[in-house]
Amino acid sequence: MTAPSPTRRQAQSDEAAASGLGSAGWTALGTHAHVLVTTPERLPAARAAVEQVLADVDVVASRFRADSELTRLNLAAGAWVEISPLLADLLRVALDAATWTDGLVDPTVGAALVNLGYDRTYQLVPPDGPALTVALQPVPGWQHVELEPHRVRVAPGTLLDLGATAKGLAADLAAEAAQQAAGCGVLVNLGGDLATAGAPPDGWPVLVTDDSDPDLAPDATPGQTVVVTSGGLATSGTAARRWRRGGSLVHHLVDPRSGLPAQSPWRTVSVAAATCVLANTASTAAVILGGQAPGWLSDRGFAARLTGTDGRVVTVGGWPAS
Repeated sequence: MTAPSPTRRQAQSDEAAASGLGSAGWTALGTHAHVLVTTPERLPAARAAVEQVLADVDVVASRFRADSELTRLNLAAGAWVEISPLLADLLRVALDAATWTDGLVDPTVGAALVNLGYDRTYQLVPPDGPALTVALQPVPGWQHVELEPHRVRVAPGTLLDLGATAKGLAADLAAEAAQQAAGCGVLVNLGGDLATAGAPPDGWPVLVTDDSDPDLAPDATPGQTVVVTSGGLATSGTAARRWRRGGSLVHHLVDPRSGLPAQSPWRTVSVAAATCVLANTASTAAVILGGQAPGWLSDRGFAARLTGTDGRVVTVGGWPAS
């Protein structure tokens, strides 16, 4: 699912109103946040709950905030650091994702991203610049993170980036909080990471697309509409969050095995799963894995849609036909 731009958010809000749903959109975590509820009068409570979760995640896990817990940890130079329960949960999920994917999704990619020029929030990354001198070198690896219930230690020289899992987990937490606050069915979309909670309105129609143009209206966007009834859905790919250095395109999905942007035959991979964070972990791993991704996803029981850089579409695991 694409992140709604102002144009798309307005169109989706109008469509939601016409179908008896409540809808709101705003900017958060460096992307677009969108919440829908099945009971429109409960939208303010749902939105407030989502905003609180996203604010908490931002101040804890942002790599770009000088006052975040993650920044303090990255500057600790190998010392033990006391951490909040929220950061402990975010780190545990990131380490579990690394273990489960055999390191394809790894939180120790921070230094590699900085070397590629992703050293500030994406909106401030210069779209073009001089050529980079980047060595072919694996990232340190999740084994360099020692996590205990209330503290953590990271090996000196290792920078953490939780982008591959934190936004998906934030969507799950936000949907749960919104459902508890509003007492109705809820869908939360954070820049393409989507989570649901409560009873859906006969399913949530979701546009899944690999188009990176944020100004296209929904009916002008190539893609496929699917119906989500529970759980989460996430799309990862190389079509967005990319920039040029020395005339070459680079992007934010780092292959931990090389420390460089993943060279993948897939432009985007969309995965449905029991939770958004699981869907996002699987979709990111699939992009990095490359040609073996369809079999990898199928063997693990995921429904997925993979769009190649040549435009071909491959579906696995019962993903509906276009």
